[in-house]
Amino acid sequence: MLRPLIVVGGSVVLTLAVGWVADWALRRAADRRPEQPLWELLRRCRLPLQLVLCAAMLRGSYAQAEIAEGHSVGIGRALTLVLIASVAWLAVRISAAVVESSYARYASAHRDPARVRRVRTQVTLIQRVVAAVVGVVAVAAMLLTFPAMQAAGASLLASAGVLGIVAGVAAQSTLANLFAGLQIAFGDMVRIGDTVVVDGEWGVVDEITLTFLTVRTWDERRITMPVSYFTSKPFENWSRGGAQMTGTVFLQLDHTAPMAAMREKLHEILRECAAWDGRDWGLAVTDTTPNTMQVRALVTAKDADDIWTVRVTVREQLVAWLAEKHPYALPRVNTAWAVEPPDGDHPHPVTPHVPRTGRG
Repeated sequence: MLRPLIVVGGSVVLTLAVGWVADWALRRAADRRPEQPLWELLRRCRLPLQLVLCAAMLRGSYAQAEIAEGHSVGIGRALTLVLIASVAWLAVRISAAVVESSYARYASAHRDPARVRRVRTQVTLIQRVVAAVVGVVAVAAMLLTFPAMQAAGASLLASAGVLGIVAGVAAQSTLANLFAGLQIAFGDMVRIGDTVVVDGEWGVVDEITLTFLTVRTWDERRITMPVSYFTSKPFENWSRGGAQMTGTVFLQLDHTAPMAAMREKLHEILRECAAWDGRDWGLAVTDTTPNTMQVRALVTAKDADDIWTVRVTVREQLVAWLAEKHPYALPRVNTAWAVEPPDGDHPHPVTPHVPRTGRG
C-alpha cells in the first residue's frame, strides 16, 4: 500500500515543484525584460506542462508501483492518451505564445494601421492552422494506440486514395472556403478591422477564420458569410490603400438657393467639426430638374468612422441653417404666377374646365 502512495504522491509533488520553478523563472525573465511579451505569454503553459510531466512520470512508473495489476494495460493506455493530449495542448500554447509575441513586437515597431491589420489577420489564421494540425496529429496518435486501429492501418492506407477523392467531392465547398481563407490571409485582400461594403451592408471586418468571415455592421449586427464570397464576388474595401476617405452630401434645393452663402456656411461647419481632417472640401450644383437642383457637398476625413460623422454633421447643420435663414431655398411646390415676358404681354391664369354633372 505504501509503494503506490509514494509513486503517485511523489509524481504529483515533483510536478507541482517543477511547475512552480518554471513559473518563477518566467516571471523573473518578464520582469527583467518588460518589452519582451514572450515570457509573460509562456506562463500560460504552466498547467499543460505540469500535466505532461505528471502523465509521463506516472506512465513510466505505474508498473513498478503495482497499482491495479489486473488492469495495468488499461491504465497504461489511459495514461498514454492523457500524455498525448497534454503534449498537444502544450504545443498549441507554446506556438500561440511565440506567434502572439512576434505580432506584439511587430505592432509596436510599425505605425501603419493597414500593415498591422494585415499581420494580425495572418497571425490569427496561422494560429488556427497550427492548432488544427496539432489536433489532427494528436487524435491520430491516440487512435493508433489501440490494436484494432493498428491492424486496420494497412487497409486504410491502401484505400486512402479512393477516400481522398470521395472526401474531396463531398467537401468541395468546405475545401474551397479553406483555400479562400488562406488566400485572403496571405493575399492581403481583406484584413481584420477593414471597413467593407458587402451586399449593400456597411461594416467592419470583425473576425476571419479558415471557413467564414464576420462583418460587424454600424448597428452592431454580425453578418457571417463564407470566405469564398470575397474571392468570387466584388466588394468594396474602404480601408484598402489607406484609411483616408472622401465623402459626399447631396441636397435637393430650390433654384434660388444662395450658393455663395452656402459655401461660406459649409466651410464654417467643417472648421468646427473635429472629424474633418482639413484636406479638401467643396460645394457644387451637380444636377437640375424642373423643380429642384441637386447640390453636392464634398468633405474628407481620416477614416470611415470620421467620414460618416462629417457627412451627417454637414447634412444636419446645412438643412437647419437653410430652414432658419433661407427657407425659400428648400424644395416646395411652385404655385406662383408665371413671370411676365419681356414684351409686356401679361399672362393670365387659365382656369381648368371641370365638367358639371347633374340629374336630367
